[in-house]
Amino acid sequence: MLKLSTMKAMVLAGGLGTRLHPLTVNLPKPLVPVANRPLMEYVIEHLKQHGFDEIIVLLYYQPEIIKKHFGDGKRFGVKMSYVSAPKDFGTAGAVKFAAKDLSEPFLVISADLICDFDLSRVIKFHKDKKSIATMVLTRAANPLPYGIVILNKENKIKHFLEKPSWSEVFSDTINCGIYLLDPKALEYIPSEKNFDFSHDLFPKLLAEKLPLFGFVADGTWKDIGSLLEYSICQRELIGGEKNKIDGSAKIADDAQLVHCSVGKNCQIGRGAVLKGAILWDNVIIGAEVKIERGILASNTTVGDRTVIEEGAVIGEGCHIGKDALVKAFVKIWPNRIVEEGAVVSRSMVWRERWTKGIFGPYGVTGRCNIEITPEFAAALGAAYGTILGKGAEVVASRDSHKSSRMIFRALISGLLSAGVNISNLEDVPIPINRYEIRSLKSKGGVHVRKSPYDPDIIDIKLLDEDGSDLRPSKEKKIERLFFGEDFMRAGIEDVGELSFPYHRVAESYKAGILSLAKAELIRSAGIKAVIDYSYSSASKIFPSILGELGIEVVALNAYIDETKITKNKAVFERELNQLSEIVKSLKADIGIMLDTGAEKIFLCDEKGRILLGDAELAAITLLNLKSYKGPIAVPVKASRVIDDLAKAYGAKVKRSKNSSQAMMETASLPHIKFLGEPLGGFIFPEFQPTFDALFATVKILELLAEGKIKLSGLVDEIPKIHMASKEISCASEQKGKVLRSIVDGAKDEEVDLTDGVKLFHGASKDKQPDWVLILPDPARPVIQLYAEAGSDKEAKKLISDLVEKIDALKQ
Repeated sequence: MLKLSTMKAMVLAGGLGTRLHPLTVNLPKPLVPVANRPLMEYVIEHLKQHGFDEIIVLLYYQPEIIKKHFGDGKRFGVKMSYVSAPKDFGTAGAVKFAAKDLSEPFLVISADLICDFDLSRVIKFHKDKKSIATMVLTRAANPLPYGIVILNKENKIKHFLEKPSWSEVFSDTINCGIYLLDPKALEYIPSEKNFDFSHDLFPKLLAEKLPLFGFVADGTWKDIGSLLEYSICQRELIGGEKNKIDGSAKIADDAQLVHCSVGKNCQIGRGAVLKGAILWDNVIIGAEVKIERGILASNTTVGDRTVIEEGAVIGEGCHIGKDALVKAFVKIWPNRIVEEGAVVSRSMVWRERWTKGIFGPYGVTGRCNIEITPEFAAALGAAYGTILGKGAEVVASRDSHKSSRMIFRALISGLLSAGVNISNLEDVPIPINRYEIRSLKSKGGVHVRKSPYDPDIIDIKLLDEDGSDLRPSKEKKIERLFFGEDFMRAGIEDVGELSFPYHRVAESYKAGILSLAKAELIRSAGIKAVIDYSYSSASKIFPSILGELGIEVVALNAYIDETKITKNKAVFERELNQLSEIVKSLKADIGIMLDTGAEKIFLCDEKGRILLGDAELAAITLLNLKSYKGPIAVPVKASRVIDDLAKAYGAKVKRSKNSSQAMMETASLPHIKFLGEPLGGFIFPEFQPTFDALFATVKILELLAEGKIKLSGLVDEIPKIHMASKEISCASEQKGKVLRSIVDGAKDEEVDLTDGVKLFHGASKDKQPDWVLILPDPARPVIQLYAEAGSDKEAKKLISDLVEKIDALKQ
């Protein structure tokens, strides 16, 4: 039997610590002081207390500084050795590199956490379960920054997802960054390749159904993953209104300190007022200085009467002159000089202090010139350009509004500053940008628009190299650079080039559509359509395409008007009703309204019946099924009627996540021929796997002509849809608990975790099961609820029962 004292521990101390910039620009994260002690000292002390006297430290970033501080470990009562990887192998890859000679189970722990877990219980659990890998877990109110886990009754891990969005959260049980590994686990890690525990090893062990267990530990656990968490941890370690002051510090008698941490050899002048401040070693604070929860790294000097507002972070070796003002949440890199009387104001007004990210479900959104400013847009462009790299090609476009133009120019300036070349299409619909990205084989794209829903909001969409919305992994990389302000700046001769290829791109897009359309078939059908362009730039290109196809068009609002980009519900409904009346009066075959971005369409049949939501989706799905029987895709919140229709035509249905990016990614799968969603978005991947209202319009008209079908016939053929929905408030820190409790309470119900939590019940041979979907909003403190049943009354009852259950869980 293995004795605890003979077990070795590995400490992962190679991280770059970018989320703690500017504090970690010149200092490795494990040495960042917490309550006047280097962070990793807490880890070594905890290991020593539990009998680990032989510790291997894995290094990568600034290894010599860590070695110099800890030495051979004798000062801490342990034996310490070091392994430096020649390059970044990832967490699991680094452990494999360092553990070549280990033949017994060993512990792996991150160097950037503080905890008091009983590790002896973890080891006993690991041995009793005969686990190949044991993950130490805890509960967290906000599980987003961590890996989330669901366990079975034997504590075996059933589901694991690293750093989810709120729509993906199914538990508040999280990975603590502490693992017990059997040497056999190393066999599943490739040698000297980038391989991560959370992203690679654990999913692999799960896939191969190996004994991967989770131990839910009791006690305190603090992850120092961000500047906010660093500050909170400091305050909690100090406790109450106390101060943590090194004995060598010199503090004036009338200085006021509340809940502060003060390092070695600091000096604080007369009349200074510090609340919640964190001062590293050798910081000099002048007279009458005011600091509110600021962090000042070593060897920084602050002149008399200077004010440092809440959340400001100042790197080491800075000099802040007298009578200066450092605004809230400003970050200053090491060795900078701020002149006397200067106001340091970094206009990152997009509420950095309130959210941990800048991306939401619709891209980057915020109030113009308050949250989305030119300075913000330029920094975002520089961050995106840094990810793409010097010399990359990017396609850029916008809508017609003057505010969009302002933000657009700042955004492309940031991109150019990083050495990125821009193809500026100016005012075009988003689908043309997406199409050009693929045609030009660009690295990405950007589109700026005034929100179609809120008159005060600007949307910035960043696009991936396949034209789809940017993937979450890239969004997180951009966020790290943005908040760290760590941008690549091109030299004077390497700044990116700007070109204006609109006419070539417009002709290419037109030719692309016409090459796929069955023009003769459409012409021979003699279709008469009423099309509402919604005052968008689609009116510049779409009429010529429709003319080539011989479609008789009655055009509405076919000119650009920047004052009518945003529509409230009343205007939208009024214009839809107007479209319906015109279709009926002119005896047209179909009415089509484009949204302002030309990504979505809203229909009415020749009888003037307006199709919205799942009814529109069902009609267009049925139209496609009548033409071909290939697999189709819809989001998880779409009606089960889609499955009924597909079954009748012998087709399969793929359910995707509900985000636009996820739907586009699903549409890119080689076997998918059509994807639709209940908000008017349709994708025909044969042209491009993104939402494109112009091609969708042509394709729908083509399918109607090919089948000699009227839209009204499709409407009449659709089964009755009985759905209900509701939005309820739920604090972000409660969402994980609610979702986990619902999953745990699902006994006889089928559970689908594709997006949120979807529960099915009441299935039979004759009918599909009723269902409810619990979908946490990724940006707001609310949960979206959806339900479908055999009647409207039953669907509403499912929602009301669910609301009652969730309200009880929130108590």
